[in-house]
Amino acid sequence: MKRILVLLMFLTSFLLSNNQFLNPEDAFKTKVTAKQNGVEFSIELDKTIYIYDEFLKVLISTDKNIDITKELEIREPVEYHGFIVHKGTLNINVPYDLVYSKIDKDSKYKIIFEYQGCSERGLCYSPMSDTFTSTTTAPKKTIKDDLVEKAEKKEVLNETDTITQTLKDDSAFMILLTFFGFGLLLALTPCIFPMIPILSSIIVQHSNKDGTPMSASKGFGLSLVYVLAMSVAYTIAGVLAGLFGANIQSMLQNSFVIISFALIFVALAFSMFGYYELALPSSWQTKLNKTSDESGKSGSIVGIAIMGFLSALIVGPCVAPPLAGALVYIGQTGDALLGGSALFVMSLGMGVPLLAIGIGAGKYMPKPGGWMMLVSKVFGVVMLAIAIWMIDRIVPTFVTMLLFALLSLGSAYYLMKNGNFFGKLVSLALIVISILFLKLAFVNDTNSKELNFQYVTTVQELDNIVKNSDKLIMVDFWATWCVSCKEFDNITFKDDLVIEELSKYTLLKIDVTKNSKDDKELLKKFNLFGPPAMIFYKDGNEERVKRMIGYKSPKEFLEIIRK
Repeated sequence: MKRILVLLMFLTSFLLSNNQFLNPEDAFKTKVTAKQNGVEFSIELDKTIYIYDEFLKVLISTDKNIDITKELEIREPVEYHGFIVHKGTLNINVPYDLVYSKIDKDSKYKIIFEYQGCSERGLCYSPMSDTFTSTTTAPKKTIKDDLVEKAEKKEVLNETDTITQTLKDDSAFMILLTFFGFGLLLALTPCIFPMIPILSSIIVQHSNKDGTPMSASKGFGLSLVYVLAMSVAYTIAGVLAGLFGANIQSMLQNSFVIISFALIFVALAFSMFGYYELALPSSWQTKLNKTSDESGKSGSIVGIAIMGFLSALIVGPCVAPPLAGALVYIGQTGDALLGGSALFVMSLGMGVPLLAIGIGAGKYMPKPGGWMMLVSKVFGVVMLAIAIWMIDRIVPTFVTMLLFALLSLGSAYYLMKNGNFFGKLVSLALIVISILFLKLAFVNDTNSKELNFQYVTTVQELDNIVKNSDKLIMVDFWATWCVSCKEFDNITFKDDLVIEELSKYTLLKIDVTKNSKDDKELLKKFNLFGPPAMIFYKDGNEERVKRMIGYKSPKEFLEIIRK
């Protein structure tokens, strides 16, 4: 359809043309230059001229044409009258390394730059091209050249790029082993913490009713179902994000989904308080019992799997370097099998603490008795705390603190009325905690040292600031539902040394909470899949080596930005 529109515009403008239109040589001033590391194509467009992004192609021509457009770093296009176009001056560098990764190094070749554009005054020009013809084959590298090149490559790779390169270069076994290790490390981050009380409450609810202790194998089985469902969720969401560039988790962070899931935890809490029992309809249980030796076993497995799947997507949205690296790899290569396998194994690594909880529940849990009623009530309070923690993403902070204060006071009242001596001591501690929450709710932070961020909402706005700033620039991708973003705000960005170092920077913040069209375009510009992410600029160019994905402590943060 766009090609038809372009043709119609061309025919119309041809019939109505007059002296106001520029010659192609004046409209498109191009130059192809062979440099030390690659071939550079420069096109300077008149202020009334634009070229279409979809018709901009870079081809390597030997016996056949190889399209390498998507593998090059090309400035982001803009929207003009419904079309995606480029304006101004555009520079495209084609590295020799990329060329010789596509063809035989002993072959001569051509690099063809194709483009087609129009005038804002109504004339569309015919498709054009510029060609670079090689005169020699690939230069022979000395050992020194090879070492220097490797050192340079190592220097410019950030953490995420290094992980992406690992996926491209290593064997499948080493990749899976490495990502399992990444998962073990991620298990120590706040991403996985909310899932621990969820799984613990599931195990308590499924304790044996006949008074016998739960076996370690049963506890492990319950937690394995939960972890496998969680891993499947991460894998599906990750593969879809890598292939289509969509941040699946951010789509689930809207108010309706968050409130609905918080209400589920409230319902679970009141079930644990003993007000009612959550169970499948009797007709469903009857059908499931026919295919199960143990009454309700299949139903339990289905329920646990659903809870694990939803928990991964909604409770623990986290973007860390291993996850980002796998998503970039999938997006660049289309290899969803290896990328998805890496994500699945990483999720299993993240689930190791949860599996340990399942085994421990069977091995170390005391014999059933009256204490189980108290444990159920404790987990009921934990479920309410998770519900409050979830809605913190969509309500003011003072509301969250007020709700936590009320939860602490309610628990203190119950223990004071029904508890023993130890329970009454705990209730006093809860009263003190509730007072602290009330103070946090109504007393403002008086810290005089604070970073001041300027909010940016569109790609054009960001490009204008970068173009016109003579200072270093840091761009912070942030969202209200991002746990690691709040770690940055409350820990790293409160550090005196970090504040001092960032005083040299223009600080920009991009809030992608709503996942709007502008938010998606900003994420796409940097090939990001969600927050937190820190992007750094110097002299109008991104310092890619400093790019950060996931939370960094003050020490790690300073080490990176001082590179």
